[in-house]
Formats: sequence, structure tokens, C-alpha cells
Amino acid sequence: MERKNAMFMKKKSVLIIGIGRFGRYLAHKFSELGNEVMIVDRSEEKLNDLVSIVTSAQIGDCTNLEVLRSLGVSNFDICFVCIGSNFQSSIEITYQLKELGAQYVIAKVNREIHEKFLLRNGADEVVYPEKESANKTALRLSANHVFDYIELTSEYSIIEIPPLSLWIGKTIANVDVRSRYNINILAIKINNKVSPLPDADYIFKNEEHLIIAGNRADLMCLMKKL
Repeated sequence: MERKNAMFMKKKSVLIIGIGRFGRYLAHKFSELGNEVMIVDRSEEKLNDLVSIVTSAQIGDCTNLEVLRSLGVSNFDICFVCIGSNFQSSIEITYQLKELGAQYVIAKVNREIHEKFLLRNGADEVVYPEKESANKTALRLSANHVFDYIELTSEYSIIEIPPLSLWIGKTIANVDVRSRYNINILAIKINNKVSPLPDADYIFKNEEHLIIAGNRADLMCLMKKL
């Protein structure tokens, strides 16, 4: 479920420290969505091919407090710490970002044991890209006809699936999806065109996909019926 409606999103200022694979991907996506992005890395080579798409790029070692202070971190809506190879540096930078007034700090972790240390040292949120990608892929491929899966929390998710065969030709009200299946249909997708919040009298069609939100346990039960 590609988020292409950048025009409806508020532009944000984003600082990305550490341009590895994850930092590079963040820089591309945030820039693509129209945000102001600043990237920082010790290696000029890692910055070169991103200079044309981001707002600004700076060479620097962010374990140096003066370098970090020069970035004006309090002016950014989100600060990402994407240093996966040196956990000590990640902790130091995360801590100093908060000390310098950073509004919201998200730190990348490579191991689950690192999560609690980063949260205790200033991170507002941590991301574990490899684990999240593995979870998403495993769940999507374990069920038939699941086209996409987004984990909102440990309990709630969004999935993209075709309608159940017994739903075809019936309305949302007829099927009574909310009461019977304990789910919410967020949108209908046909040929990559998304129509949000369908009415109760909408009739399910064979060629469409449904974008559905709900408790993971309820979604798992639904996926088993596909």
C-alpha cells in the first residue's frame, strides 16, 4: 500500500545521521514525499549520490558534540540515528541529541538487547528494520493472497487482501464485516486506484483488493478463510 498522497502530508524537517542502507532508504523516501532532509555521515563517498535529492548534506562525526551542536538539532521534527555498526556511538549520539533539545529521536537497532539501552538514553522510538521486514515477509507469505501487511502495533495491523468469495455481490452491510469479523475496511483498491472509506451499501467485487485494519488475531482468522 504505497503512500503516494504526499500532497496531503505536512512537510517535515528530518535529520538522518549515518548513511548505511537504512539511512539511504530513509533519505530517498522522505525526500520523495516532499520533506526537508539533511543527511550527515563521516564518509563523503556515502553522501555523494544523495546530494541531488536531499535538502542538505554534511560530512561530520556526530560523536563530536560540537559537530552535533552545529546541526541545530532542535529545529528538526525528527532525528534518525542510523549507526548500526557501532552501538556505543549510537547511544552517545542519541543521548546528546536529546540533551541538545531534539524533538523526537528514532534510533536504529540491530539486536533486540540494544533496544532498552537506547530507550533509556533518550530515544523516543527504536526501529529494527531486519526484524520488521522478516516479520512482514513471513506473515505475508504464510497466508494465501495477502498482498501487503503493515504492523501498526504489537496487536493491530493493516492488510491488503481480496474479498472472500462468499462476500462477492454482497454489500458491506449485508456481510456485516465489523460485527461478524471484528475488522474495519479502510479502502477499496482496484487497478492501483484507492477509494477510501467505502459506504455500507458498497458491493464487493471479484477484481478488487480490500485494505483492512484490525486486531492481529482477528486478521489471522480472516486470512485463513482466503
